[in-house]
Amino acid sequence: MGLPEPPPLGASALPSGTFDGQTVLVTGGGTGIGKAIATEFARLGANIAILSRKPDHLDAGVAAIEAVGAPVVAIGCDIRDPDSIVAAYDAITEKFALPTVLINNAAANFPVPTEDMSPNAWRTVIDITLNGTFFMTREFARRHMREQSPGSVVNIGASYAWTGGPGFAHSAAAKAGVKNMVETLSVEWGPYGIQINGLVPGLFPHEDMTADILSNLDRTNEKDACQPAMRVGRLREMGWAATFLASPYASFISGCTLVVDGANWQRRFMTNAPVVTIRDQMGRGPFEG
Repeated sequence: MGLPEPPPLGASALPSGTFDGQTVLVTGGGTGIGKAIATEFARLGANIAILSRKPDHLDAGVAAIEAVGAPVVAIGCDIRDPDSIVAAYDAITEKFALPTVLINNAAANFPVPTEDMSPNAWRTVIDITLNGTFFMTREFARRHMREQSPGSVVNIGASYAWTGGPGFAHSAAAKAGVKNMVETLSVEWGPYGIQINGLVPGLFPHEDMTADILSNLDRTNEKDACQPAMRVGRLREMGWAATFLASPYASFISGCTLVVDGANWQRRFMTNAPVVTIRDQMGRGPFEG
């Protein structure tokens, strides 16, 4: 039987107007989970700001937000570059107001056996996922400290921040840093009214996944049967979780990482299955150096 399906798309987990007049900034908000989260904030009355390096992603995010009738601004920004971030915050503040909510969703990720990983691949994932999240969060906090105003940050994480992630050593290391940032900065910045939490998705298949990750998923014939919930996640469920964590109803929750995956990351076997190398799982031949 598994866990029940969620309410339909368009249902709200919070009262209508919860974010009226507020500005919500979502990095990577034009695709996948980021777009779903931005849409749920828009349904609750927020002005939405979307950041991305890719014009087609910005266009897709704008179309999704306009479809629910919310104000939106899309800004090209490289979150690896602190100057680009400053310019983006200035533009958002001029258009709407200083964001009261920051969703750090932008990340880089692709599966690769570690022995095949180039130095540039390692640096790129760390730079976007960890450094970019830090630069975005620091600028958010500094502006709220100057204005003496409260704010809420939600960092999108990954469960392999706890467990390690074979095939994703670069992303797992970066996401471990993102999780630690939640725990560290929530204590440092709580006295200034800045709340920081993490949000970890399980398997939420969507059309914006990269081709290499989709190809790995395609090797699983029946994804629902591989989950304790007997189903995969629905994107709107991530949106509801994010809006709750950033809402006044969760204002005493800080330094917490919420996992939304139907308990999949807690799954264990009573007996060990045969070991299959990451190379074999990815359909790669022997390492040849």
